[in-house]
Amino acid sequence: MITIGTSGNGRLVGGVGVLGTGSCLPAHVVTNDEVGEPAGVTGDWVRAKTDIRTRRRAKPDEATSDLAVVAARAALADAGLGSADVSLLVLATSTPDSPQPATAAVVADGLNLRPGTPAFDVNAVCSGFLFALVTAEGLLRGTGGAGHALVIGADIYSRILNPADRRTAVLFGDGAGAVVLGPVPAGRGLLAGRLAGFSADRDLIEVPGGGSRFPTSERTLADGLQYFTMNGRGVREFVTEQVPGALRDFLRAAELTVADVDHFVPHQANGRMLRELAAATGLPWERTRTTYTDFGNTGSASVPITLDHAARSGLVAEGDAVLLAGFGGGMALGLGLLRW
Repeated sequence: MITIGTSGNGRLVGGVGVLGTGSCLPAHVVTNDEVGEPAGVTGDWVRAKTDIRTRRRAKPDEATSDLAVVAARAALADAGLGSADVSLLVLATSTPDSPQPATAAVVADGLNLRPGTPAFDVNAVCSGFLFALVTAEGLLRGTGGAGHALVIGADIYSRILNPADRRTAVLFGDGAGAVVLGPVPAGRGLLAGRLAGFSADRDLIEVPGGGSRFPTSERTLADGLQYFTMNGRGVREFVTEQVPGALRDFLRAAELTVADVDHFVPHQANGRMLRELAAATGLPWERTRTTYTDFGNTGSASVPITLDHAARSGLVAEGDAVLLAGFGGGMALGLGLLRW
């Protein structure tokens, strides 16, 4: 487990924070009935099990990088900055445009970033945005807090779902979210971050085929190894056992309590899971920010999309404490604490 932003006695430090947010949701809206029928369930069943009503789906000619570019441009505009101001780009995705090059390189080119600007991908599945955020903040802090970083979460899960698998096909949507990190006054910004991995549980969520162990072949396609698979019960047990305690410990190390949290922005797994998580952690539901009802689970994009919507709605005020939580495949857990 890696923790940043707190000293041994829990004292907070700051200096790098969110200057702007942005998101991109494809225009095509997909209903519960549309995803439910191929999976052998009704739209009402989907709503009852997940509290999701709709999700978005990318057009056939749209790739992950296309959504990421739009979200990044929105974040830069919100921050009042341009491409020339970006000194680092970190993209979280588990649905890259292609195995090589890094999708971040495609996004950097699409944004016309200055030659020499480092751009790389992070794959921690649904925890990816938090892993990218903490990494980018650490790199900026290492330069004395100078420069600006684009941190993006983007996924097109509709390309890797088995339409007949009701455990997964009804949950996911496509989208991208982004933030611009840069210098902020002391006591503001990313006050603390924590990254953790639980690799013994890595088979709870996986796409078995298409890599070096099972290269794409007629056999892997016939066996459906190209599809995203998830052990729903195992994932729920992981979240129940690992996440509430980790959140409380994280806040305790930052010398805060759940009562000090103004906004809780978790990974948008599904409504039932999030309500259970908030209750188990002691975080009031009315302070939990959500977008899953309209957009479903957008993978690594879900936290930045939800943060963007909360910020643009006027809910988040200067000085507010914002708790971010990503959890998912790997299994992996990422936490962040922002002072807005």
